[in-house]
Amino acid sequence: MTPDRNSAARDLLAFYAEAGVDAVLGEQPVDRFADETSVATRALPNPFLPTSTPALPGNPGTGGSAASALTPPDEAAMAAREAAKSAKTLDELRAILDKFDGCALKATASQLVFADGNPQAKLMLVGEAPGRDEDIEGLPFVGRSGKLLDRMLAAIGLDRSSVYIANIVPWRPPGNRTPTPQESAICLPFILRQIELADPDILVCLGGPSAQTLLGIKEGITKTRGRWFSFNTGKREIRAMPTFHPAFLLRSPLQKRFAWRDFLAIKKALSG
Repeated sequence: MTPDRNSAARDLLAFYAEAGVDAVLGEQPVDRFADETSVATRALPNPFLPTSTPALPGNPGTGGSAASALTPPDEAAMAAREAAKSAKTLDELRAILDKFDGCALKATASQLVFADGNPQAKLMLVGEAPGRDEDIEGLPFVGRSGKLLDRMLAAIGLDRSSVYIANIVPWRPPGNRTPTPQESAICLPFILRQIELADPDILVCLGGPSAQTLLGIKEGITKTRGRWFSFNTGKREIRAMPTFHPAFLLRSPLQKRFAWRDFLAIKKALSG
């Protein structure tokens, strides 16, 4: 391979890594939950592609559970409701999530991304799902969008010791794709129980998917951001506000002025 082609290949691999690609796939679909012998006889390998998928932490091919692939979504959601209900503390809820196999995302994620910050805080922020950096570190909002969120919090006198941060889906979807409605529905009982146990005074939904899932609203984030809604934690009614997700603000920096207004309103509500 010539130097120019080497450089192009390195650039392409760097692009794939930044986009969240973390597995090499062949041209033929492979059922990785099936018996290895039957899979091997299904199709001849492509000589121009790797003969196997790289082993990834939590990948079904390296010890991940196949139970989630076999459980129908309705049954998985029901099991999630029962499991979440049994948690008496946040530590118990985290342990239950660690053992829960009803969501297929667990099999492809490196680890559970449960929460960060102070569970006794008055303010709780909930996003949609972890990304690549979060999957590596096991904490929500630690990548570029997390650093922006830290700056936004600092602008109103807060930091991670004075807020509690989580996601609706606690496992990273492959390639940072959007979680499916089924995946979000299965994980919903856990985040609802997490909010109930943390019992914040104010809930902030970061991004449209979080707001639509938790607040049951159908309008887009541009129409709902900055507005106060009522949210029932299971113990009491609290105030909730949707605002832009930091990842969206990185792509659309002109929208930061609206997020700034939202955070000023949050600051005023906390002080009141």
